Amino acid sequence: MEVVDNGRTIGLGGTKQRATLGFLLLQANKVVATSQLMNALWGVDDAPTTARKILQNAVYGLRGALFLGQTERDPGAAALLTQPPGYMMRVDPDQVDLYLFQKWVGQGREQLAAGAAESASSLLSDALALWRGPALADLVEAGIQWPELAAVENTRLEVMEDYFDAQLACGRHHSVLVELETMVQAEPLRERSCGQLMLALYRCGRQADALNAYSRVRSVLVESLGLEPGHALQQLQQAILVQDPALTLAEPGPRGPLAVAAVTPAGPQERRSPGLLVTAPGGGITVPEQRTGSERRRVSVVSVRTRLAPSLAGGAVHDLDALLEGAGQLVREQVERFGGTVMATIGSVSLALFGLDKPGDDDARQAVLAALAIRDVLDVSAGSGPEAAQLTVHCSVTNGEVLLRRRSPEDAPTVVGTVLDESQALLSEVPAGAVRVSDAVRRASEDAVLYWLSDPASAGWQALGGRDEEHAEADGSEAYELEILRGLVKRGQHRGVPHLVTVLGEAGTGKSRLLRDFERWVTVRAGGSRVLTARVPAPGEDACLLRAPAQILDAYCGIAPGDDQGTAHAALARAVRSLFHSERTSELLISRLRPLVASGDADLDIRYGELCPTEVLDAWGQFLQEAARQEPLVLCIDDLHRADDVVLDAVEELAETAGSGPLLVVAGAGPELLLRRPSWSGGKSHATTVTLGRPERVSNEQLVELLLSAARSEDTESFTG
Repeated sequence: MEVVDNGRTIGLGGTKQRATLGFLLLQANKVVATSQLMNALWGVDDAPTTARKILQNAVYGLRGALFLGQTERDPGAAALLTQPPGYMMRVDPDQVDLYLFQKWVGQGREQLAAGAAESASSLLSDALALWRGPALADLVEAGIQWPELAAVENTRLEVMEDYFDAQLACGRHHSVLVELETMVQAEPLRERSCGQLMLALYRCGRQADALNAYSRVRSVLVESLGLEPGHALQQLQQAILVQDPALTLAEPGPRGPLAVAAVTPAGPQERRSPGLLVTAPGGGITVPEQRTGSERRRVSVVSVRTRLAPSLAGGAVHDLDALLEGAGQLVREQVERFGGTVMATIGSVSLALFGLDKPGDDDARQAVLAALAIRDVLDVSAGSGPEAAQLTVHCSVTNGEVLLRRRSPEDAPTVVGTVLDESQALLSEVPAGAVRVSDAVRRASEDAVLYWLSDPASAGWQALGGRDEEHAEADGSEAYELEILRGLVKRGQHRGVPHLVTVLGEAGTGKSRLLRDFERWVTVRAGGSRVLTARVPAPGEDACLLRAPAQILDAYCGIAPGDDQGTAHAALARAVRSLFHSERTSELLISRLRPLVASGDADLDIRYGELCPTEVLDAWGQFLQEAARQEPLVLCIDDLHRADDVVLDAVEELAETAGSGPLLVVAGAGPELLLRRPSWSGGKSHATTVTLGRPERVSNEQLVELLLSAARSEDTESFTG
């Protein structure tokens, strides 16, 4: 703050005198109460008992400094007057730069509103030239913090934006570019100046930089406040994306402001498109009348990838194209069943949108349920034949705005939007057999879908199943059996004891579905228990003797199907050494378990070298028993009746030899298991058999068919216990 008299700067004394004058000038020609002045100088509760006396001395000192040599007869003389209940600074507003600034700003804005951009630019430039830095910077450095100063500073920023509007309307986008970049960097949350920078960059031929400016301000808003950019800024971004000719400065006619932050609203009878911008006759940005071609809409995006198992990479299945095409058809059927539209299928990836034709509040929920149905259908298909079992499915669901562009009402729309990229990025992180969703989708559908955040560092939430499925269990045929399994989990956690549960049922009785429902319940509700799943392949589907034990070991060690041999062996070694501290024991177990995690899928049983399967399975059992002592384990093995005898022996003995570890083994099997092992789990102290459907004895016809099957495979090498 400075006071100048005929070119001579007047000394204003100490901080209290300067602050008194500054506060009175902010309220010029108005009476300021003594109590208000004291609060401004010291704060509400910090004024000393001598505050009133100090204020009086400050006023006395100011009068002596300001008005030395003046007489009361000077017609335009400023005066610091005492008027109840305080003081008033009487001064000509044109003698205070703040009020002169406000005067010129008002005139400039009038010119701007009238379309006289050149005159407005000159007035606003002169007004801004009065500023030499932040208002009352010397007092601010001394600790003064008045709301009035924040209001003055905000006014200056708004006037700068008015000035930029005028300059842009005059076609001077090149000249204001540096000032705009500086302001946006200093004030990243001001959307209006960001829009002006985007427009200037676009007109300078820097479209990519204009879009990057939008991305930066969006990131700041989302990370700082959890907010998306305003509607006007989003419209400007979409106009740049479609290269709307309305953004180009028109040559003829008067040019007014480009009010990026205040889009002119549509009239009540007008139909407007929310995705495009045009320049209004006065220069303002308004929303145009409805075009056939473009529209913004919030949709949910489902991305599905079906992959071939590694064993098929070399062409093990002759008609791979037909296999993928069949999977794509299943995806399309489920998407349409839940009200979505498949927009594209490229190779093994399908992209579907929900909310494309009739947006609704349940689009996100329907999208997730469709993804879960796709997962379950392909999983069921995997069990229906040797080829279908070679596919893995990965699903992701995201939600956001897209720009729809149509050449005509009959054409399918072209879809543009960052949400599509987000969906593909999330899909790349989805493991086989999983459905992952963005946090926005999770919030919109958690009333209908169960979710699990297995790893906070991982991408997205994992969808486990619909909540309505869980509530429907009480009426289903498996409700009682599922309750038994739940009770055994709780019992094992509480008492720390092992248990073997065999779920018997013919094909179609729902044993696989029961196991899946149980796995999801344990994952979500049985905190502390770790679930490891496996499935014994059908004859001809996989020649590997120990495929199910290998799947369980892979799941515990975190080995993915595509991992190379070195990665798999390293993961196995880490897991073994974390459980067994003896180096000798660890090395022995690693050497015996290594064949189970060898890379590839073909002929696992010939990789054993000098090891026999019994030694491998003994090491497998010892490993799981120790793991169960560290944390509760639940093993779910489906189609156990297909397993070789050595695997059956290992599974049956696992619960009996697990000691005090909380290990629950749940095995789904067909009635053929009892034909092969009539005394299966009989007389065991920690074994339970649950039968689904009607408990029927195996008929003679079934026995004959089973014996014939055995005879047909008699020439196939097998191991016995």
